[in-house]
Amino acid sequence: MSPHELDWARMAAELAAQGFATTGPLMTATECQDISSAYGDDSAFRSTVVMARHGYGRGQYRYYSYPLPNRIQQLREQFYARLAPLAAAWGQAYPASLSEQLARCHAAGQTRPTPLLLRYGAGDYNCLHQDLYGEWVFPLQVALLLNAPGIDFEGGEFVLVEQRPRQQSRAHVVPLRQGEGVIFAVHAWLAQGTRGTQRRPLRHGVSTVRSGQRHTLGLIFHDAA
Repeated sequence: MSPHELDWARMAAELAAQGFATTGPLMTATECQDISSAYGDDSAFRSTVVMARHGYGRGQYRYYSYPLPNRIQQLREQFYARLAPLAAAWGQAYPASLSEQLARCHAAGQTRPTPLLLRYGAGDYNCLHQDLYGEWVFPLQVALLLNAPGIDFEGGEFVLVEQRPRQQSRAHVVPLRQGEGVIFAVHAWLAQGTRGTQRRPLRHGVSTVRSGQRHTLGLIFHDAA
């Protein structure tokens, strides 16, 4: 299935209302397996991060190298084409195509690819964070779950924490099925409050995996310095 076939009217409304939206089913179990099973292919990745070494949590993730695998390149391009007009409503215009967006990043010295594949086992988790990477930041990103909750793993919920001005922070636990994604704000979303528009920072993470193995594909639309 292509991202172009998703319910973008619903997702746009959810992004405007809460800063994140689930995609509904996008990839088949076979497609998910094809992506996650390539985790051990060193030729596909530019670097590996062991999270415990940096205080990021527990587990690992690997950044893809260019050129990206075909399916991941297609997903990145197609999601970007749909997200760029939505991102403009958050205060800044962005190029219509991913290639133009990345050219802007590369001109600013952000040349390292940022799509990544994350792997968690029992006891692993990801601390709350934001994926900024440099001066040029596209305000939305996508995380796609590649394993089946309750079958391949237990626990490991996707979590967003919203910082609200002059109020306590609010946590969102986002239920996902295999092959489904969540679109969310990289740094902050613009909420319509009683006193006008409020910029509400979001951080995201993954709760502790109790058993099994969990893989996630992360699609970020700006490259890293």
